[in-house]
Amino acid sequence: MALLVGVATHLRPRCPKTDFPSSSTLKDLCSSQSHLSPYLPSRRLLPCLFYSSTRHPRLVTVSAAAISVEKTEKDRFPVTVTETKQPRSSVRLCIEVPPNSCKESYNKVLREFSNQAKVPGFRPGKKIPENILINYVGLHNIQQAVIEAILKKTLPQAMISVEGRALKDSVRIVTKFAEMYDSFSPEDYFRYDVLVDVVPEIKWLAEAKYKNLKIIVQIDKTITAEIASEIEFKRRYKAQGSLRIVTDRGLQMGDLVVLDILAARIEGDLSIGEKIPSAERKGFHLDTEESDNLLPGFLNSILGIRQGETKSFSLQFPESWEQVNLCGVQAQFTVECKELFYRDLPKLDDSLAEKLFPGCSSLSQVRESILQRCREVEQTAIEQATDNAILEQLSKIVEVDIPQSLFEEQGRQLYGARLLQLQAGRKVNEQQLSSLSSEKAVNEYLENQKENITSIIKQMLAVGEIFQCENLEYSTDELVKEVENSVEEFKRHNQEYDEANVRQQVQDVLEGAKVLEWLRENSDIQYVFR
Repeated sequence: MALLVGVATHLRPRCPKTDFPSSSTLKDLCSSQSHLSPYLPSRRLLPCLFYSSTRHPRLVTVSAAAISVEKTEKDRFPVTVTETKQPRSSVRLCIEVPPNSCKESYNKVLREFSNQAKVPGFRPGKKIPENILINYVGLHNIQQAVIEAILKKTLPQAMISVEGRALKDSVRIVTKFAEMYDSFSPEDYFRYDVLVDVVPEIKWLAEAKYKNLKIIVQIDKTITAEIASEIEFKRRYKAQGSLRIVTDRGLQMGDLVVLDILAARIEGDLSIGEKIPSAERKGFHLDTEESDNLLPGFLNSILGIRQGETKSFSLQFPESWEQVNLCGVQAQFTVECKELFYRDLPKLDDSLAEKLFPGCSSLSQVRESILQRCREVEQTAIEQATDNAILEQLSKIVEVDIPQSLFEEQGRQLYGARLLQLQAGRKVNEQQLSSLSSEKAVNEYLENQKENITSIIKQMLAVGEIFQCENLEYSTDELVKEVENSVEEFKRHNQEYDEANVRQQVQDVLEGAKVLEWLRENSDIQYVFR
């Protein structure tokens, strides 16, 4: 059954609060290409169909009020903003501040320094001549403070021109601070440029857009409900046995073994290179009958190993390996057998029925009950495969010029979710997680998964537009119930969460579910069994 369960994805969001550190001062924004840091997860995050901040403009807009600014008309500087469209759904704002505003900021900064500075020979609060104040404070400090004051006051006003379109955390001042400093004069115009990503426009490639879609769903029948039920039956039966220590032979199929595993890269000249922390384990428990997730060839290489014995062998990670930084890597493994067990199983008859499946009095009832559950899981998997096929088709019929900030944020969240799944499944320890969370590892993932990330963003944006165009709705009761369920899940695992963020996640997922339901009812869907 576990094999079938793996096909389905969770529709319920379990996304904890994610904080991307941004610049603490406007100066830090100058010339920065992006102020999104790698997503370094420390909390569990289960997979969900839709991730945050990509679905719809309302989720990612920013207004002038979002940046601290005095709103009274008398405090506003008259600025001239020229907007130029740029690639990847971004715009360049060329901002020009007139000389009188620059002079006003300059004088205000001088007054503030004069009030705060303790210049010898001048009482507190007494006006200090400009030349003396500049010599005491330093022209560099004054000029830098003036520029920052101008930026703080004019940037929010300039952003008004893209209000309702700008993507959150995508604003960056591209004029270098040094250039502003060198060219600044309180008697002249002050100019700087800003790049900001805006909500991308969706272009439908089909004349009918998303209506009357033809969807082909491929269903893998290699693992059917019947096969999965037999696997589950055997698993439950094995759980009734007791473990006995193997003393007179080596490892064979059916045994359980505890291993210490070391791994290192093999360089081109066959020399042993650096260690591979993510492939190493201490006290690794392996059931030889449940080894589907092992590196191909690993189990065969350790068969026959005895307790206390060490074996060394080389294997190559497949090109399709889950950890992208290990794809195709040749590795040397050193494995020590710490403990070796075999199962002492009870007689398989009706007396075990209640233990195998509560409420059953015979093995036939047990098998039927397990089969029924597996059929439910199989149906869920088919429904999920249908949704995946619909989403894939959506990505093929839309064209979107995706902003870089949107791509990076979505990619980092996907990578973060992937790492947290590994952590939740205890496939990596804290040290390995730290290595996989490095900037280099994240960037490799973004590059290798560029096509997949792009496809997901296109799907999300398309779903958001369909929800609006078809006037779809979900009930308040649905929203409240899902938010409560999500919050309860966080509390059960003692995890931090931001309720507003959870609520937004739930809204996104509910919208997605409604759109998929509408598309299933209004599309031509054909099932092909492989």
